[in-house]
Amino acid sequence: MGLLYTAAFLLGALICTVGGSDVEGYSKTEGAWILSLNKRTYSVNTVAECATKCNTETSFTCKSFIYNEKDQECWTAAANSKTDSVFRRSSTALYEKNAYLLECVNGIGTDYRGTKSKTNSGKICQRWDSSYPHRPNFTPQSNPRADLDSNFCRNPDGDSNGPWCYTTDANTRWEHCNVPSCSEECIVCNGVNYRGKISTTENGFTCQRWDSQKPHNHGYNPSTLPQKYLEENYCRNPDGDPRPWCFTTSPSKRWEFCSIPRCSKSSPTEPPTIIPEVDCVTNQGLAYRGTIAVTETGKTCQSWSAQTPQTHNRTPQNYPCKDLDNNYCRNPDNERRPWCYTTDPATRWEYCNVTRCGNEAAPDDPVIPPDTENCYEGNGSNYRGITSETISGKKCQRWSSMTPHKHDKTQEAFPNADLRRNWCRNPDGDQAPWCYTTDPAVRWEYCNLEKCPTKPSGTTRPIQQEPSTNTQTPAERDCKTGNGETYRGPTSVTVLGVTCQAWSAQTPHQHSSFTPETHPTKGLEGNSCRNPDGDVNGPWCYTTDRNKKWDYCQISDSGLECGTPVVKPKRCFGRIVGGCVSKPHSWPWQISLRTSNGIHFCGGTLIHPQWVLTATHCLERSSRPSAYKVLLGVHTELATEPSKQEMRLEKIVKEPNGADIALLKLERPALINEKVQPACLPEKDYIVPSGTECYVTGWGETQGTGGDGTLKETGFPVIENRVCNRPAYLNGRVKDHEMCAGNIEGGTDSCQGDSGGPLVCYAQNRFVVQGVTSWGLGCANAMKPGVYARVSKFVDWIDRTIKTN
Repeated sequence: MGLLYTAAFLLGALICTVGGSDVEGYSKTEGAWILSLNKRTYSVNTVAECATKCNTETSFTCKSFIYNEKDQECWTAAANSKTDSVFRRSSTALYEKNAYLLECVNGIGTDYRGTKSKTNSGKICQRWDSSYPHRPNFTPQSNPRADLDSNFCRNPDGDSNGPWCYTTDANTRWEHCNVPSCSEECIVCNGVNYRGKISTTENGFTCQRWDSQKPHNHGYNPSTLPQKYLEENYCRNPDGDPRPWCFTTSPSKRWEFCSIPRCSKSSPTEPPTIIPEVDCVTNQGLAYRGTIAVTETGKTCQSWSAQTPQTHNRTPQNYPCKDLDNNYCRNPDNERRPWCYTTDPATRWEYCNVTRCGNEAAPDDPVIPPDTENCYEGNGSNYRGITSETISGKKCQRWSSMTPHKHDKTQEAFPNADLRRNWCRNPDGDQAPWCYTTDPAVRWEYCNLEKCPTKPSGTTRPIQQEPSTNTQTPAERDCKTGNGETYRGPTSVTVLGVTCQAWSAQTPHQHSSFTPETHPTKGLEGNSCRNPDGDVNGPWCYTTDRNKKWDYCQISDSGLECGTPVVKPKRCFGRIVGGCVSKPHSWPWQISLRTSNGIHFCGGTLIHPQWVLTATHCLERSSRPSAYKVLLGVHTELATEPSKQEMRLEKIVKEPNGADIALLKLERPALINEKVQPACLPEKDYIVPSGTECYVTGWGETQGTGGDGTLKETGFPVIENRVCNRPAYLNGRVKDHEMCAGNIEGGTDSCQGDSGGPLVCYAQNRFVVQGVTSWGLGCANAMKPGVYARVSKFVDWIDRTIKTN
């Protein structure tokens, strides 16, 4: 592992309760279980009652509790995540007292309950219950309210200079400790761990809230980037800049740095602990401290303190903790791997070729996943797909990372489990593939995968083409959408075939959490499976088996919908330029826009049976619909497939304000089937979060990378407009109604012939068209990512056009 941060990144600031908590004064983590020797069990009806048990515990000092809502079980514990091991466990939530997570002091720190255990001069503290080397005046027995636990710094006597401890140095009886003040505002290193409350910029602009898109659109969404602690409108550093910054509330000033001093020796705050990597790197190579000083193409690195031939702000002064001495390859700003500026005036920077530790793949290594269905068999122990999203839509944490969740499921501990990247796996024989999440408030979840269907002999039944005569809604049919909160079907047996207990009954299992009276709108009238608590794994019920209080129900998902291809795509992360050949018909919304005599020149996206989304610049040759035709259901540019649907155009509608996005109305609705299917449209004004992996498809120019004449695909991350508009990249050319995506080092991009085609992103088990391929400076050039029309900015126009035409 590269960097080992203190728990929950709580350095010199008040604890941040990410995602909130059911109980005041506690931080909640879903799916977590604490291992504690001092623990008591209670039967309670609510989480509030469990908190009361913890607050009034007399057997020990209660620092946390675990609550299982379905079983109404409560465990109080004398430990928390900073002192004892945390494990994953379904249906439980860990609640930790904020006071015991705080790593700073208020006032003189008599209430400090953190885990600092070193003095100002770096001496290790003696345990409070020990008499060696110093016989203490303050002990856990004589001062039970002072929480003299382990060897942690405390202030049992109200010392005006703050927490202290007896030391393990025989010549020094005691010293004050290095615990920062909660009220002091300063940053360590470049402030990536800053959690303070300054909300004005260096020139006095008020910061815009991170959860707001006005006056400035941006891709730093707190709900999708929980590990960045983007609270309120406080200054933060989510992308490794020299210091914290924020978007401003001034329409004329998009963003600005904040004026926060670096912590001084008189106000110490410990920097993140680092275990240097000298011979190899893990993850992004943030801890690499070796002496390689040449790039992967053999160019000599420029000294970080020099400004010629490359001028830059990645200096030792701006990044004081990143060891930017000499000209050695480093990764100061959370790039994909170590890099450096070069001494070649024609090449600003390049990555370095540093050996990776063990058999770990680099974060940006090209990956062509195995040609398997995106489903799992049995318990999924052999699943080797590339899904990296949980059932509730959370992004998976990398298995090699220990943040935000520390764990023991590593490649070394489970060498046969294929724990690469952040892909869903089942290393410990659980009931289905799972992963740790990037949300600090949710330790782990099962993944957004379904079991592979049993393959019957003979041919499969085609999708029904005639209009359905079933007038029932999905809620009334015996299938579910999403996690099944709206399911009102008749199934009343569990996955193991046990009959469900009526929700109003109290035998064989007593319960008070979920009844028709407590949840009158949740359909709890009979004994049918329901999901009254929004369980991410779907509908469940209390059972009539005395030995099994509750269990899940097996209810299938609804049928063919937008953005859910029958043939699952490869989703390769590769080098259209440098991509890989797609599985036939795995991107069923991809269309080929052609001249009237059949020559392919642009792409497009089917978003409605009779409407296609494309780029305005694709229509420059003529404004007459008769000049074009659209091909659907094809995989090759020759379009010889029997599934081909060829359509003339009835109408062309260009975006009225001149944006590079247009709608094409087909002469008749397309036949929706397994090979022709629309992509989903995004929510209005939705901004795709920075770093989201998205996919481009097309038959465009491949520049010698192979696959000419067949549909190709490639995946790469979204780049926030603020980064994309930096002088070294696209220098302010990208507008608010556009978005960037691509690999900064180049090698993968859309190109000529791909214009107008889709940029789709995968979320909540659907592919959503977030971009229309628009323009770029060349194809797959380094530091020149592709630019796409941002579809979410045009949703109202799209809806209005379809309804009125």
